[in-house]
Amino acid sequence: MKKVTDINITSKTLLPSPLELCAEIEKTEAADKFVAESRDAINEIIFGKDRRLLVVIGPCSIHDLKAGREYAEKLAKLAKQVEDRMFIVMRVYFEKPRTTVGWKGLIMDPKLDGTSDIPEGLRIARRFLLDIIDLGLPTATELLDPITPQYIADLICWSAIGARTTESQTHRQMASGLSMPLGFKNGTDGGLTVAINAIKAASQEQTFLGIDNEGKANALTTKGNPNCHIVLRGGSKGPNYGADDVAMAREQLEAAGLTPAIMTDCSHANSSKDPAKQPAVFSEIVRQSLIDPSVIGAMVESNLNHGNQSFPQPVEDLEYGVSITDGCIDWDTTEKMLLDGYEALAPLFKA
Repeated sequence: MKKVTDINITSKTLLPSPLELCAEIEKTEAADKFVAESRDAINEIIFGKDRRLLVVIGPCSIHDLKAGREYAEKLAKLAKQVEDRMFIVMRVYFEKPRTTVGWKGLIMDPKLDGTSDIPEGLRIARRFLLDIIDLGLPTATELLDPITPQYIADLICWSAIGARTTESQTHRQMASGLSMPLGFKNGTDGGLTVAINAIKAASQEQTFLGIDNEGKANALTTKGNPNCHIVLRGGSKGPNYGADDVAMAREQLEAAGLTPAIMTDCSHANSSKDPAKQPAVFSEIVRQSLIDPSVIGAMVESNLNHGNQSFPQPVEDLEYGVSITDGCIDWDTTEKMLLDGYEALAPLFKA
């Protein structure tokens, strides 16, 4: 009899159940409380009760735990300095969508050698998230694989659905069941309709296939996630962070019956993929937020050192603190950008 199943499967690796992994790497009561309070604070900003600027900032992706921790320690100190006008959330991105092929992130390939030790990647991700929370920094990530949240979502304060997956029914369904606030990016063409439709879909009850905490297949039914918003990241036709673009986004959100809560991504098409342009975009977002309550925040790709480096290459040859995915601004630029933004926000917070 000719084989008709698993023709192209070369190996299978059994994962621990989410319950087992969460018990192995258990969060503390303090971490649980911090995540809940951070989510509440973010929701207050999204829905206009808190005028602080929500800033999701950090490396494009985490590939070096030592460099990631060093960055987090610096950011935690700076976040304290600006906390009365900005709410800083660190990008802790472990999954990277690929247009064709490439490194898919620390969860999928934690050894950066193509061995794809996913069980170890999940353990590393969970431990690292706990380290960041222990520093007093809220955490943000893009959730790509619909199974991943069962392992790490309890340690995530804010999450994103990227431009490639905003239109995906699978990701809209997943978002409807997530417990944290979440941003949907506009499509890669710059269009807003897919993100607006995604917010609508994610806010509704959904039933879909998934796994439970024991790793068993389930038909999951959600009540919908009411805490979603749009993220402007530009598109193939150019940037969309200008005041006119933001006004258009606000009008379309209101016409759809949605809260006009707009975060702008300073990277990607909004900076023409040139990290050096991110501070100028950030400055414009700060300016807009002073006069437009719908402008709630910014995303920034930032690392210890500027730019990015090619990968794959031997791990021992990688330059410390430099991204192996999208280019980032360096720490000195990051610090100046945030402190300048802090000063510019002063008029909003005068007694």
